[in-house]
Amino acid sequence: MGRLSRIMQAAFGRSQTPSTAPGAGLRMVRARYDAAQTTDDNRRHWALADGLSADAAASPQVRRILRNRARYEVANNSYARGAVLTAANYCVGTGPRLQLLGLARQDDARAVERAFADWALAVDLGERLRVMRTAQIEDGEVFALLTRNPGLDSPVQLDLRAIEADQVATPDPVRLAPNAIDGIVFDAWGNPVEYHVLRRHPGDSGGLNRDFDRIPAVDVLHLFRPDRPGQRRGIPELTPAIPLFAQLRRYTLAVLAAAETAADFAGILYTDAPAGGEADPVEPMDTVELQKRVLTTMPCGWKLGQVHAEQPTTTFPDFVHQILAEILRCLLMPYTIGVGDSSSSNFSSAKLDTHVWIKAITVDQARMRARVLDPLFKAWIREAILIEGFLPQRLRSIGTDWSHQWFWDGFEHIDPLKEANAQAIRLANHTSTLADEYARRGQDWEGQIRQRAREKALLTELGLTSAEVQPNTKPEEEPVDV
Repeated sequence: MGRLSRIMQAAFGRSQTPSTAPGAGLRMVRARYDAAQTTDDNRRHWALADGLSADAAASPQVRRILRNRARYEVANNSYARGAVLTAANYCVGTGPRLQLLGLARQDDARAVERAFADWALAVDLGERLRVMRTAQIEDGEVFALLTRNPGLDSPVQLDLRAIEADQVATPDPVRLAPNAIDGIVFDAWGNPVEYHVLRRHPGDSGGLNRDFDRIPAVDVLHLFRPDRPGQRRGIPELTPAIPLFAQLRRYTLAVLAAAETAADFAGILYTDAPAGGEADPVEPMDTVELQKRVLTTMPCGWKLGQVHAEQPTTTFPDFVHQILAEILRCLLMPYTIGVGDSSSSNFSSAKLDTHVWIKAITVDQARMRARVLDPLFKAWIREAILIEGFLPQRLRSIGTDWSHQWFWDGFEHIDPLKEANAQAIRLANHTSTLADEYARRGQDWEGQIRQRAREKALLTELGLTSAEVQPNTKPEEEPVDV
């Protein structure tokens, strides 16, 4: 029998051939995956695996437990607090800056940009965004209400009020529409229509009052990272790391307790004599008060020893390093940045880690731009054009092109000299533009060039050259006594 015949018989059975087998025309292939097998070894590991939808898995009860535990760790764990603040500072920095692209006249664009910058300073937009980014990591999501604040020192009295995820909820689930989830009502296409906002935080004293307001979706900003298709409420970004924080704390306390126990015993009496031997009797677990700088003798048959202080163990630093690296990984944060320790890195690895981290930051900034900044700017424009004399009259029309972009704080290069040389080469061979290079530093290229032009004009007016106003980069030589 040929090799092909044997293979066919093994596949379809001896009594059937491919042409006569049931369903032969369908050519069904049955495959088995090791990961799909449930055995005695992995049964307990996969006991909690389920097939719930994204919204069912992130139920209100589950989200509340995760939020409370994540907040507890951030409030009590120095590493967690530092990682959250680092992520917020890298993402938001001092705050975004607006640049208009669609206006024909540059003086109009600069006037609107200055007006928006003044308003952003009045509402402390940078601080609001940093709080929102922090809440997104701890709570998984954050909401902001667009309200009116007559107390603002700005003609535009639009204000941004951030609220925690606990406050967006429907107290009576029976009142939820079929196309709604806790606190959010959607239309038939999945767009949010309104939000249910509790008038008081559930954790406030007297927070049992479950009255809520129905806020139109146009007045609510919802920032979260969806991890699954169809997910409409967020879970804390620290969720995978919450058990690891507990393990790190338990191990650290155990090491500390063992070291303290060893330090509590100044010495211990032991004997090699058998039980009932010639050694003088000593009461078990009895204590002896020692005096400083004296000679002493031991009872007959007994020796004086000391408990070996073997804590912390040699593996303790490795354990802390590995578990912190795993914790920071869920934030896409390199170990050196999250811990603030680059002693184990060289130049190349630190540079690579920084590039990976910057890519994650740009994604976070893009999400914040789409979900917060762009809707916020539209709301600001809607109010600004209604204020008589605030914006140029020619801009108060429907056809005005308000296309724009946002500038964030730039990232300092590890080696500024190499980056400056690379920048010069890119500009020389026309693979980059001034706009791109200034954008990498979080600066508006037009504003920088205008500033440079004013500086050159002042140098010419004063009769100075660029070389004469350059700072002296060489250290001055100390005078030598003769």
